[in-house]
Amino acid sequence: MRRFARTPPVSTTGSRGRGAENHDKNEDIQIRRASPRTVLIAAGGLLFAGFAVHSYFGGDVAHKGKGVDTPSVAVAPAQRRDIPVYAQAVGTVVANATVQVKSRIDGQIVGAGFKEGQLVRKGDLLFQIDRAPYEAALRAARANLQRDEAQLANAQLDLGRANKLVKNGYVSEQTRDAAIAQSKALAGSVAADRAAVDQADLQLGYTEIRSPIDGKTGPFLVDVGNIITSASGTPLVTVTQIQPVKISFALAQQNLPKLQQALASKSLVASLKTHGEKDGEVVAPIDFIGNTINATSGTIELRATYDNADMRLVPGEYVDVRVRIADLKQAITVPRDAVNTGQNGQYVYVVTPEMKVELRNITVLDQAGDIAAVDGAVKEGENVIVDGQLRVAPGMGVKIAAKGPAAS
Repeated sequence: MRRFARTPPVSTTGSRGRGAENHDKNEDIQIRRASPRTVLIAAGGLLFAGFAVHSYFGGDVAHKGKGVDTPSVAVAPAQRRDIPVYAQAVGTVVANATVQVKSRIDGQIVGAGFKEGQLVRKGDLLFQIDRAPYEAALRAARANLQRDEAQLANAQLDLGRANKLVKNGYVSEQTRDAAIAQSKALAGSVAADRAAVDQADLQLGYTEIRSPIDGKTGPFLVDVGNIITSASGTPLVTVTQIQPVKISFALAQQNLPKLQQALASKSLVASLKTHGEKDGEVVAPIDFIGNTINATSGTIELRATYDNADMRLVPGEYVDVRVRIADLKQAITVPRDAVNTGQNGQYVYVVTPEMKVELRNITVLDQAGDIAAVDGAVKEGENVIVDGQLRVAPGMGVKIAAKGPAAS
C-alpha cells in the first residue's frame, strides 16, 4: 500500500503578508518607473507655453519692420470759426383759415360751381340753391310795399285836406287827429314793407353760396340735388386757405429770452424742411410766440408764416424746423465724421507730428451741417482722423493716405 508524505500546514496569514509585501514593492517600482515620463511631459508643456508666450508678446519685436503694414487713415484739420447754434423741433403745418361752408336758407341744391380740390377765390360761386321760391317772395314783398305806399300817399292827402278844413271850422280836431294817426300808421307799414323787400332780396342772394376766403376746396359733403335746411347746420364743403400757411412748433422754455429778443428785432426766422428732403430748405419769419408754457413738456409754442406760393406744404403735414438762437464765437470745429463715441463719452483721434495716434476726449457743443463744434483737448490745426478709426488705437503709428479740408 502506497503512502504519501504529509505536507506540513501552510500558514495562511503568513502567505497573505508576504503577497501584500510583494504587491507594495511592485507598485513602488511602477511609480518610480512612471515618474521620469511625467517629468518629461510636464517639461514639454512648459516649453510649449513659453514658446507661445514668446510668440505673442515678443513677436512684434522680433518681426518689427518685417512685413507689418502701417494703417492708413484720412485726416482733416481742426479749425476755429464762428458757427450758428440752432434749436430744432418737429412742426405741424396749420391752415391759415379753415371754413365749413353752410347754407343760410332752406332749399334744393341745383348746381355746383367748382370741382373737388379746386383752388377758389373769395366770392367764387360754390353752390346754387333753387331761386324760384325766393324770387316769388321778393315779388310779394315789393307788391306789399307798392300797395302800402299808395295808401300812405292817399292818407297824406286826406291829412292835408283835414288841416285846411279844421282851420275853417268845417271838421273837428278829432277828425284831423284820426287822419294824422292813419298817415303815421301807413308810413310804418311802408317802412316794414321796405324791410321785408330787403329781407326777401337778401334771402334771394343767399341762394348763391360763395366762397368766403381764398383757398382749396375739399370733397363734396352734400351732393347736388339734395334738399338742405339751415337749421341742420350741415356743412356742404370745407375750404382751406393754404396760401399762406402757419407752421406750429414748440421749443424749450430756456430759449425764451433769446427768442423774445430776436422777435423784437424782427430777426427771428425758422428754417423749414419736409421729412426725408435733403435739399430745398425754406425760411419763414416767426411772428407768434405763445403766452403760456406747457407745464408737462416745459416748452412754448411758436408759429411761422410761409407764403406757400408753390403749395409744397399741406395742412397737417409734419416738417423739420430749426431756429437760429445764438452763435458760438471762435469755436474749435472738426468734421462730424471725426467724432466717435466710447464708454467714456465722445472723443476724436489726433495724429501727432510724430505720426502717432492720440485719443482726445471732447464734448460736442453743437452741430451744424457736416461740422461739429467741440470743447476739449483739441487744438486749432491738429489733424483729426475722419476715416480709418477702426484700424487704429492710441499710441499706434499711422500714415496719412488723404488729407482733406476742414468741413465747410
